[in-house]
Amino acid sequence: MTTSSYAASGGIGSSFALTMVEPGLGEMKTRRSFWARLRSPIGRRLLKLVVVAMVLSTTVKWTVLAPMMHEIDANVEFVPANAPEGSSAAVAMAAGLIDREINDHGWTPNDPWFFPTAPLDNMPNFQRGVMRATSWFTIELLDQIGRIRGAGANDGDLERAAGLLQFPADVWIIDPDTSWLPTATSEEQYRSAVMLLQRYNERVASGQAVFELRADALATTLRQMSVDLASQAALIDRVTSVDRRFIDTSADDLFYQNKGMLYAYYMILNSLGADFEGLIGERTLGLGWAQALEDLRKGSQLQPLFVLNADSDRSIFANHLMLQGFYMKRAILQLEEVVNVLVV
Repeated sequence: MTTSSYAASGGIGSSFALTMVEPGLGEMKTRRSFWARLRSPIGRRLLKLVVVAMVLSTTVKWTVLAPMMHEIDANVEFVPANAPEGSSAAVAMAAGLIDREINDHGWTPNDPWFFPTAPLDNMPNFQRGVMRATSWFTIELLDQIGRIRGAGANDGDLERAAGLLQFPADVWIIDPDTSWLPTATSEEQYRSAVMLLQRYNERVASGQAVFELRADALATTLRQMSVDLASQAALIDRVTSVDRRFIDTSADDLFYQNKGMLYAYYMILNSLGADFEGLIGERTLGLGWAQALEDLRKGSQLQPLFVLNADSDRSIFANHLMLQGFYMKRAILQLEEVVNVLVV
């Protein structure tokens, strides 16, 4: 005997059986009713409107808002706002570049998929390059310029700033790789680093913090910049010699990261020249210093419509990575010459 026939027989289990059957039938009726309403003319019209609204929203977001928010700022005339008299121009520049990319332009490497800037890749890679250069300089500032020769203690503000600038660039409010709970974002960490750098620079201006103008400190700092640039130049050689493609998205990403690095190093080195003006003049380093700056500037100002990775031996088209690498390697050679003079 089935459940329905047992319920119809009026036996002891009939009321129980009916209570088991009726909710199921009601749920089925509700589902049929929902799909029936959805298939009705009004439901179909509403569904079309929802789909059209989603398509229009995505189109506007990615074709209108994304280009409007796209900003690759390689302006060599940029002047940081917070530079107290008597402070370090290079420290002010490093803090100013980070502050500009986070607060003025908006940090994009950690933007989730639903942000208007999500489809951008050139701007995020440029910002990564800027952050890499400023982070590298801050480490050398901590190890060399920001403490007295032979002293074991690090400056507290520089130590914390250097640590914060090592934070990954792509961490949003939620980082699925570690936890689904809210976490500190990349820009929050970098914003704290900016405040620490500015505070250190204020203490330099007031004579309460160390900013050593020694030849060996400058030489080591320049050597480490050269090492960082050399690692990127080697990566350019690898990409252009192994995998040459006319349109190459990986070459495009590398190009804009290098552009950010070259730009930030140019701006910091130019400011560092103001800090060490006396030493540069004393060692007659002006020509080599100026040539290194010029090569960094030229490499940072390349702005092709499309980044091409053509075969330089057989193609009539350009290879923008190779051109960028040319300026990078010339800057490296000039920096090494300056270092050689400083360590004599």
